[in-house]
Amino acid sequence: MMPADFKTLFISNTPLIDVRAAVEFAQGAFPSAINLPILNDNERHAVGISYKQDGADAAERLGHELVSGNTRALRLQGWQAFADKQPNTRLYCFRGGKRSELAVEWLRASGYHVLRIPGGYKALRGYLIGVLDALPALMVLGGKTGNGKTDLLANLSRLVDLEKHANHRGSAFGRQLAAQPSQVDFENAVAISFLKVSESNPGGPVVVEDEGRLIGRVSLPVPLQAAMKRAPLVLLEGRMEDRVERILNEYIIQQYDQFLARETNPNLALEAHSAVFLAGIDGIKKRLGGVEHQRLRASIVDAFKAQGKGDFQQHRGWIRDLLGNYYDPMYDYQINIKAERIIFKGDFDSVTEYLRSLEAELE
Repeated sequence: MMPADFKTLFISNTPLIDVRAAVEFAQGAFPSAINLPILNDNERHAVGISYKQDGADAAERLGHELVSGNTRALRLQGWQAFADKQPNTRLYCFRGGKRSELAVEWLRASGYHVLRIPGGYKALRGYLIGVLDALPALMVLGGKTGNGKTDLLANLSRLVDLEKHANHRGSAFGRQLAAQPSQVDFENAVAISFLKVSESNPGGPVVVEDEGRLIGRVSLPVPLQAAMKRAPLVLLEGRMEDRVERILNEYIIQQYDQFLARETNPNLALEAHSAVFLAGIDGIKKRLGGVEHQRLRASIVDAFKAQGKGDFQQHRGWIRDLLGNYYDPMYDYQINIKAERIIFKGDFDSVTEYLRSLEAELE
């Protein structure tokens, strides 16, 4: 299987059976992969010890002993059930070695023809690292917090949504209810997005949102960081009041509805929701300074008390305060450093029209 075949696998979202142990899968996998291990974590650990102490043959014998009889039948049934639903599925282990070899043999013996990926996870991962090392031209969309950059990106076709893949809005208060992906999962998803954009809309720059090195706890791949620092910059501008309303709606009202959907007790939902923002303000305490941190924290606490009584309006005060006294000065400093890269700036409609016109030129 050649790199071109790997590209097709990822672009077409080919279903993948990952027969590595769960602990390996958790460290990094691919969006279309399901983990159906041939060895569970404990079995893999035991085989690994046997390999170190007694050699490869002994380790292989132990593996066959551990995965035999009913255990083997159950694991084979899992692969068969997935293959029944996804006839074009592919299968891999870490390096395309014994584990995947045995899995496809057992499947073939039971009447299922599932292709094994040569080189396994390591080869697929290496291919995606290569994609990140050879990125297409980029265009960066910048703008102050709350200007609607994410909404604007949704109107474009040549884009890679970094915050979506990171499952984080990018600010100190950007944590989502679901956990962020592992670093490797994030990198894999971003690389696959670049592959898909380049395949469906070849030519011209790919738009990404302006981000720092970190989005929550995941880090932008180093080649992507470097490319973004060189890329032309388009700035989205907007009025303070519109920004406050957008943040109130997205970060407070909509997110609270998500907590309410998850928690049966409204008090627990309110507690969990407020904890996100208290953790966020505590996370930037050093940058704010002790006095300013305490003042804003108290304002957030009061706003959530009012929210508990059905009044969301009090949030506007601390949101406006935080934007004007923290995020905007930080943004102004950073944008001055990037000033020579700015090629266009305007409001939501004008920036949307500008970027769409660039896409239209490529069609």
